[in-house]
Amino acid sequence: MLTYALSSEDPRPLYEQLVDCLREDILSGQLASGDRLPSKRSFAGNLGVSSITVESAYNRLIDEGYVLSEPKKGYFVADLSDRPQVLPPASGGEIRLPPVQTTALTDLSGNRTPVERFPFSVWTHLMRETVSEIGEDLLVPSPCGGVRPLREAIAAHLASFRGMRVDPDQIIIGAGTEYLYGLLIQLLGLDRVFCLEDPGYRKIAQIYASHGAVCHWAQMDASGITVTGLEAVGADIAHISPTHHFPTGVTMPVSRRYELLAWAGVQPGRYIIEDDYDSEFRLTGRPIPSLQSIDRQERVIYMNTFSKSLASTIRISYMILPPALADAFYRRLAFYSCTVSNFDQYTLARFISGGYFEKHVNRMRLYYARLRRQLLQLMAEAPIAEKIDVLERDSGLHFLLRIRTQKPDEQLRAELLARGINLLPISVYYHRPEDAPAHTFVLNYSSLSVPDLENALSVLAELI
Repeated sequence: MLTYALSSEDPRPLYEQLVDCLREDILSGQLASGDRLPSKRSFAGNLGVSSITVESAYNRLIDEGYVLSEPKKGYFVADLSDRPQVLPPASGGEIRLPPVQTTALTDLSGNRTPVERFPFSVWTHLMRETVSEIGEDLLVPSPCGGVRPLREAIAAHLASFRGMRVDPDQIIIGAGTEYLYGLLIQLLGLDRVFCLEDPGYRKIAQIYASHGAVCHWAQMDASGITVTGLEAVGADIAHISPTHHFPTGVTMPVSRRYELLAWAGVQPGRYIIEDDYDSEFRLTGRPIPSLQSIDRQERVIYMNTFSKSLASTIRISYMILPPALADAFYRRLAFYSCTVSNFDQYTLARFISGGYFEKHVNRMRLYYARLRRQLLQLMAEAPIAEKIDVLERDSGLHFLLRIRTQKPDEQLRAELLARGINLLPISVYYHRPEDAPAHTFVLNYSSLSVPDLENALSVLAELI
């Protein structure tokens, strides 16, 4: 009679312990194919458990294919001779996770939003209101482009804030711009040549490469990416951030915008992806009109996100497709489910349509404008002031910092990291780092505090 030591102290149910014991003996050959297993009653008596426990274990092994049940005969070990042999992994199965950034790090180049500025009370109230009033709607599958109330709220916001007139059906909601880029690549096709600004946001190139898209870079002049640069690489799709380029801070003048629109209109299939990632935070004057708002040939794909305006972890973004592309999206890619939870979509819709989003943006603009003045004054009055130059363009949430030092940029960066300070040289955003201006660093102040910068300037003074 088979005997196993089943323990009541084991967190697993007794039948699962018995399943593991029997399975191990079958796989090791202790129980051979065709061997008859004890009856439920006798086995239960021998183990000191109930017959139900043994029956549950046998049924699990039958489902897994290790045991056969023959009516009026009993239970038998199945023939596993035709089962493919499972070999151990050759590499040992080691998984190498990326390093986790410590919270003690003072990040001068990060793009997070300040946690204490998120409107928790309003958001919580709206979530409760949403669940209470439209609970059943939250459990209805969302259309692939996102729920109608959110798309209508975004369209109304863009009309008042950016002067853009769009049909809500042109708006596609997604969990982050990275996901939407993937949809665009599928929609536009891998036979297109995508062109990025050089320098530019590094992750965009990584996304295109991971999807197998052909991607080139075009250098910029003082007005942004050039038509000459696009034509030199045979571009079909230009991916740009004309309102506030990252990382240079350049705002593309209207004359260059019309040049790019003319370039896109010359040949069928050319499009411009306009990344308007932080247009809400132009701190002087009214926002620059979007490229999409002056496009008369329907060649601009507009992208924006709430990660900058609300919180880095909100992960709700949207794109506005020209009507022809929107129609193609619904014909070809409507099988995709919207990747944003209905709970978040309906809550954000109420946040926007109720006027809370506009109030939040206005408060954040005042906060960032005040913080920017404080930081600039701090750098102007710091003992190290004669060693640094701030290259600022009165827009967005970052500026460039030129440091007068003979140390190589990577050495200075490493020394700062060793002191708990992250400051990235602009060269890391260049496709050809050797083309980058030396000793120029990107300073993003969206989540920076005055004490953090004071400490960073003190450390920088010691190092240079």
